[in-house]
Amino acid sequence: MIITGKYPNLRLRRNRNSDWSRRLVRENTLSVNDLILPIFLVDGSNKKQSIKGMPDIYRYSVNRLSDVVDKAVSNKIPMVALFPYTAKKLKNDSGSESLNEDNLVCKAIQYIKKKYKNSIGIMCDVALDPYTSHGHDGLLNKGKILNDETVKILIKQSLLQAQMGCDVISPSDMMDGRIGEIRKNLDKNNFKDVQILSYAVKYASSFYGPFRNAVGSKSLLKGDKKTYQMDYSNNLEAIREVALDIKEGADMVMVKPGMPYLDIITTIKQNFKIPVLAYQVSGEYSLICNGIKKGIIDKNTIIEILTGFKRAGANAVVTYFANKIAKELK
Repeated sequence: MIITGKYPNLRLRRNRNSDWSRRLVRENTLSVNDLILPIFLVDGSNKKQSIKGMPDIYRYSVNRLSDVVDKAVSNKIPMVALFPYTAKKLKNDSGSESLNEDNLVCKAIQYIKKKYKNSIGIMCDVALDPYTSHGHDGLLNKGKILNDETVKILIKQSLLQAQMGCDVISPSDMMDGRIGEIRKNLDKNNFKDVQILSYAVKYASSFYGPFRNAVGSKSLLKGDKKTYQMDYSNNLEAIREVALDIKEGADMVMVKPGMPYLDIITTIKQNFKIPVLAYQVSGEYSLICNGIKKGIIDKNTIIEILTGFKRAGANAVVTYFANKIAKELK
């Protein structure tokens, strides 16, 4: 980059002298249009359960979803993302509850669509970890995750969610080839307008702990997920993953976690010019909340960090702060 001019004729501070001027030349802005609100679901009636390690975040029974979705709609947040806490008695090795037409996600989709119509979008996670007794995203056999066999189930899960009214199918499982197979089957079954947001770049991270508590998989997980989630040391591999998913039909791609991977967001945006989303994951959320609570940082860091995602190239951010900061962004 070439800077023309020199001091004292060039004084970069001049543009920073007043609030109106700073706003006028601002390069990146954060708005409610950039936010996606994750919501955790729990079976039963009139339930609002706190989640260990996630301050002010709750699991909601379907009939209490209005507690949180009303606010999201009022705040003009574009989309919610649904994640179920599945009772242990419903979990098994194959994650068959993921294909139950009466499971929590299906009920929640129908509830939101009936009550809110198209005033807010619905994004649904496609993976087996909330439903398996071993806590993995795919089928497990003798310690090995079965790729192709898992993809067959993910196709059925995606079709079920689309039938219920899901707007954005979001495979987070990291199985090879699943985007192409899901897209093909959605199109074949007249769901050509259902979007696919691929978790194309999902790292094997230590930041997921509170989320796994939220969906009830943490205590069940056998081993780790390093054979299918990415090595956090790699960046070129992320380019390959995104390239494959775009070729297979992804409409948008996700980078997860968020803040430690801003460089990856920038790399993908510069290389592919595709909508890129970031997930500010549970561990990031909890660290920020604890820092604010202890007075180590102040609450203004929330917007500063989220603006950092925008500066890196993210079109939107999945964040547990969505409803909390929406009013400040209007």
